[in-house]
Amino acid sequence: MESQIFQLQYAMDTFYFLVMGALVMWMAAGFAMLEAGLVRSKNTTEILTKNVILFAISCTAYLVVGYQVMYGGGYFLAGIEGGDTLVADALAASKENGFDGDSVYSGASDFFFQVVFVATAMSIVSGAVAERMKLWAFVLFAIVMTSFIYPMEGAWTWGNGVAGSMGENGVFGLFALGDDILNSAGEVVVGGFGFSDFAGSGIVHLAGATAALAGVILLGARKGKYGPNGEVNAIPGANLPLATLGMFILWMGWFGFNGGSVLKLGDIANSNLVAMVFLNTNAAAAGGVIAALVLARMLFGKADLTMALNGALAGLVAITAGPDTPTALEATLIGAAGGLLVVFSILTLDKLKIDDPVGAISVHGTVGMWGLMAVPLTNPGTTFGGQFVGLLTILVWVFAASFVTWYIIKMIMGIRVSQEEEFEGTDLSECGMEAYPEFTGSRGSGM
Repeated sequence: MESQIFQLQYAMDTFYFLVMGALVMWMAAGFAMLEAGLVRSKNTTEILTKNVILFAISCTAYLVVGYQVMYGGGYFLAGIEGGDTLVADALAASKENGFDGDSVYSGASDFFFQVVFVATAMSIVSGAVAERMKLWAFVLFAIVMTSFIYPMEGAWTWGNGVAGSMGENGVFGLFALGDDILNSAGEVVVGGFGFSDFAGSGIVHLAGATAALAGVILLGARKGKYGPNGEVNAIPGANLPLATLGMFILWMGWFGFNGGSVLKLGDIANSNLVAMVFLNTNAAAAGGVIAALVLARMLFGKADLTMALNGALAGLVAITAGPDTPTALEATLIGAAGGLLVVFSILTLDKLKIDDPVGAISVHGTVGMWGLMAVPLTNPGTTFGGQFVGLLTILVWVFAASFVTWYIIKMIMGIRVSQEEEFEGTDLSECGMEAYPEFTGSRGSGM
């Protein structure tokens, strides 16, 4: 009987993990559509190519080495269990490690769920460096980012590298230092600094934005973006309907991103927690849209669609660090604060001449930091000091490692296309084809 109950729980939690992972995988389409809509038509094919290849590289590099670095799953996934003794081995491991009633699922489903998070972090980079980066320089960075840079900071937070693994309710010990922290019921919830990042406001989103920032600093702004006297010239995207579709795909995928991070579905308490995470995720996105659009109307006198799109994503990033503990109203306010922050951040980065065509650094970086620091407002098992230590660790490591990697690539092969190639568009120089040939010109057609 015990074995049958265990097998049912194993099957349910594994299936839940796979479905949530599939939702997160669909975010790859969201990033592709969002970025394709926010760049100029002459760069559409290249940005789509980046999104396809980065997903494939993420899956392969994390399979070969990244998962081993982060969770100790063996190189080439040699540690993924299977075979005729799977049930007996899993049940024995469950009892040995005290997992009775806790999360039990296939190691393969865990890898699948984790690898789509890696791809998400890398997708953030592609939009920020759009319209002027060499495709193959981006590919080289993607290999390093997904096989080493991301897995290392993941090992220090979610992984087995230091203080234990990604756990129920998303609370993790960073560096295993300090005293245990008690929750409101007097229960020990975490040792160490009390750092919590439920689904990755910092570990995924801040990391991706920080890697992008390092690349943008070395890459420089697009030609014509900034005038000689500090003017900021708008460079509109080619397809706002496509960008809007991308945002809604991401919004949908985020239910898997946050909902799957509960790690369990097979009992009443956790099923309710998954539902609350879904509810809070949706509420925060809505709050972000409203706040960003209202602020844009106040600042610009118009309803700016691009700010609304980024406001939705900002709300989602803001709640990702802690969607399990707020009330629905608190989640809405956390998301709304993210929506306000992203507007001010985009304007500030432009003043600093940091050119980010899609606003990725602001959405995932600035708001990712807010998401981490907002957790203690609703989660008594965390501290502002612990959150700041975690934030700083991610920021310093990812920026330093990414800057060095970008710099080495720049010295070896260069990272920026020529001025002529940038003027013509990276579709032709990098891919040899245009996404909209009948609209962007008829080169070679004799017309």
